[in-house]
Amino acid sequence: MATLKVGIIGVGGISRSHLPGWEASEHAEVVAGSDVNDKVLKSWGKQHGVSILSTDPKDLFRNPDIDIIDVCTPNNYHAPLAIAAMNAGKHVICEKPLAPNPAAIKKMIAARDRSKKTLMTAQHFRFGGGAKAMKAELDTGVLGDIYHARSWMLRRSGAPVRPGFILKEHSGGGPCIDIGVHILDLTLWFMGNPNPAAVSGVARKEIANQRGAFTNMGGGARMPRNMNVEDFAAAFVRFENGATLVIEVSWLLHHDTQGEDMQMWLYGTKGGSHWPKCEIYESNNQTRQHYNRTLKNTRDRMEPHALECFEFAEAIANGKPSPVPAEQSMQVMAILDGIYRSQEQGKEVKVRI
Repeated sequence: MATLKVGIIGVGGISRSHLPGWEASEHAEVVAGSDVNDKVLKSWGKQHGVSILSTDPKDLFRNPDIDIIDVCTPNNYHAPLAIAAMNAGKHVICEKPLAPNPAAIKKMIAARDRSKKTLMTAQHFRFGGGAKAMKAELDTGVLGDIYHARSWMLRRSGAPVRPGFILKEHSGGGPCIDIGVHILDLTLWFMGNPNPAAVSGVARKEIANQRGAFTNMGGGARMPRNMNVEDFAAAFVRFENGATLVIEVSWLLHHDTQGEDMQMWLYGTKGGSHWPKCEIYESNNQTRQHYNRTLKNTRDRMEPHALECFEFAEAIANGKPSPVPAEQSMQVMAILDGIYRSQEQGKEVKVRI
């Protein structure tokens, strides 16, 4: 088939990590870009040899030669752009979270179904070699029925300070949506994507409110006083199949870590596991012995942000389903939305899907 033509919306930030994947693909080629900052856009176009440039993304939607739209904007703009792109007949890969609330994701799924195009959430942690090895092992049923999980993604002085992250009108939320979406998506994927039933959670701003609060991210800065999203969130989740999950996320936490601490424990009737160690824990009840083993992991062929774009193009070219279905992103966002609603109401809430 002909090479798929790609247009990127939002050419700064995370899009830089997507480009190597598009460049490595035999099925795709970046031919267009759009950004609200004309100066940044022109510089990007010159750097990457892209001549189709516009500050209005509608120009990319109207272009009949463009097959794929790569949405790399702040969270609250994902759904309108993705829906418009699919309505114009484009396939869409969209940065996480797919949208900042379940209602918006429902509209994106409806647009996908109407257009018959492919929609994928860019959940890059799924594409790492360790994650793929772990998923393949778990799918054999080695843990039996997974009945409980513990997951966290924690930073010490690791808050982004750009408006697209710390202002709710752009982001939809703080670390819950920014990094919680990563560990939650991976956990649900490993568990086989059970449907959530209820959430009891908190989402608070504790450290960022303090006088002189700072972050080491981006060279270091004081936390802006106009930040209006949480810096910490935690929850207890119940699933329809009876399984449970405890999750914790934070940008700013007095936690013993350099950079980021992202871990997941799964507990099943036959065994347990840990990621990212990629370890499996089993027991022999007859001999009263425990066994630990580490999965073999092949070296990643490219960085996960790049690989997700590479595999998206490959899926379209070969008529395969979306590597990260929107329905699974709906489960993730329904839980995150439940955390915010639980914080507001001060009690456990039912999950809406």
